[in-house]
Amino acid sequence: MRIWRIVLLPVLMLALSTSMAPAQAEVAAKRVLVELRKQGGFAGLNDRVVVYGNGCVRLSRRTGPTVDKCLTAKEARRLRGHLKHLKIGHSQRPPQGADFIKYTLAYGKRRADAYDLPRTWQPVVRELDRIMEKYWAPD
Repeated sequence: MRIWRIVLLPVLMLALSTSMAPAQAEVAAKRVLVELRKQGGFAGLNDRVVVYGNGCVRLSRRTGPTVDKCLTAKEARRLRGHLKHLKIGHSQRPPQGADFIKYTLAYGKRRADAYDLPRTWQPVVRELDRIMEKYWAPD
């Protein structure tokens, strides 16, 4: 009975280690390039756009499914062009009142919140909004 355990354990470990290698490669390929979150307002927005380094996106809203799509080469180039001019800066203080949309933008190792979009954020947010409208569709 002991010999069976001695033989089975290494075979089982080998099978598990080879089956886990593709999963690790998939995680490495899904490096986040840029992420945008839009939250708040009376409508209760909770939109999220995550663009990965491989050109694919994950889109989600407060209601509905999470959608995974891949950008065209032209869309990816246009977005990367806008990202070259992006300056994240510091987070803005929440304004007085109730009906404000909070934009959270993460790029590289920086993340900040804004209520009034800084000038360098505008093309990036506009492009990510366009991607959301084009590819997110409820089932």
